[in-house]
Amino acid sequence: MLSIFREYDIRGIFEKELSENVVKKIGFYLGEIIKKYGDYVAIGYDARVHSPILFKWLTSGFNAAEVKVLNMGMVPTPVNYFSNYSEFNIQDKKITPNASIMITGSHNPPEYNGFKITIDKKPFFGKDIYQLGEKVISSNLDIKDNENYFNIDAKEKYISYMVENFSHLKGFDKKIVADCGNGVAGIVVEPIFKELGFDYKGLYCNPDGTFPNHHPDPSVEKNLKDIKEALKEADIGFAYDGDADRIAVLTKKYNIKGDILAIIFAKSMKNPVVVGEVKCSQVMYDEINKIGKAIMYKTGHSNLKVKMKEVGADLAAEVSGHIFFADRYFGYDDAIYATLRVIELIKNGVDLDKEIDSLPKVYSTPEIKINTTDEKKFEIIKKLKEELKNPPNDFPKIKDIIDIDGVRVIFDDGWALVRASNTTPVLVTRFEAKDKEKAEFYQKKILEILDKIGY
Repeated sequence: MLSIFREYDIRGIFEKELSENVVKKIGFYLGEIIKKYGDYVAIGYDARVHSPILFKWLTSGFNAAEVKVLNMGMVPTPVNYFSNYSEFNIQDKKITPNASIMITGSHNPPEYNGFKITIDKKPFFGKDIYQLGEKVISSNLDIKDNENYFNIDAKEKYISYMVENFSHLKGFDKKIVADCGNGVAGIVVEPIFKELGFDYKGLYCNPDGTFPNHHPDPSVEKNLKDIKEALKEADIGFAYDGDADRIAVLTKKYNIKGDILAIIFAKSMKNPVVVGEVKCSQVMYDEINKIGKAIMYKTGHSNLKVKMKEVGADLAAEVSGHIFFADRYFGYDDAIYATLRVIELIKNGVDLDKEIDSLPKVYSTPEIKINTTDEKKFEIIKKLKEELKNPPNDFPKIKDIIDIDGVRVIFDDGWALVRASNTTPVLVTRFEAKDKEKAEFYQKKILEILDKIGY
């Protein structure tokens, strides 16, 4: 059972792992922590069919801990984060939640669900989640049903905020297509687009936790087939994952990854400070360092949020489409907000295709995943570091090794990355070089060492 308590969140299969008893205890012990900051937790959930059931179980746990539950109903994850910065009228008092829980399985298969946790406006992750897991698993508490809560309308507050802050986009004359993948993005994307008067076509904007049309993961190319077809009749496309904290931006020419988006956003800022993950292209770091400062850090939305605050960054990005704005916003990953910032750039005359055409040309592989076990994955990374101290004679010349998150090996003409996933039993690899042949050569040489280590 401890495997559901992961680096960035809690995630598992409904009923089999996220059972009533376990979820109630998660609510209770989280309540004990939240009480140090105040009495209120805001809870929202995604489109999965079992999310409302998890809400009831979690609410019983919080009530047992004497923490009051604010129910925002079905919302995207960014709306859940937004609630931490909003005031609500509860029993004739103005209340800002002391914490929020998002019930979501994100882009996992339909039988999965989980919890993304924010306490005192900070992500609750890493050792805190692991310690929570140990308490829950060792506890014999029997928590009674108590589903009392107060309703709040965080969704309408969020929509109003976006419409007000992007009212200057009214009159945008390009045609938009938005693929919500039957996740929850549509319940805010459509009202915002309508209020701003956009000419748009929505694909699969009705929430349906069975995901009947395609899986809601825009980082997987096959899931973009329908939006690419619709783009033939539009100018710009946006696709979202199941809980709308990740975005794919598509033109007729490009599927723009998060690290390349970060370059384009940074160019519109004065002296930008940008945090990127270890999987980001070297092009991103080099281009942003010409106009500001780029900082490489660990993969993971929680890690990047913490690092952004630490260094006072304006922006952070993951290749997968998590985009975090502290510039004019609150510093969390929000695919809907990122959508409006892209539209703003285009309205201001930025040509996305030309911006990408002007960048140095490199060949980057997608993420290549190697199956292993949770027990072995971090040990393999340790052994790889040792092997690279004395690599084989035919191994390419190593200029530097960055070990902030796994191993990023810098070569004369590119780099190779091997890191242990914090959420699944896999090694994640990525390779980049001045051309495809060189990237494949780096890949071949790294895989030879991994084969020798064994995985």
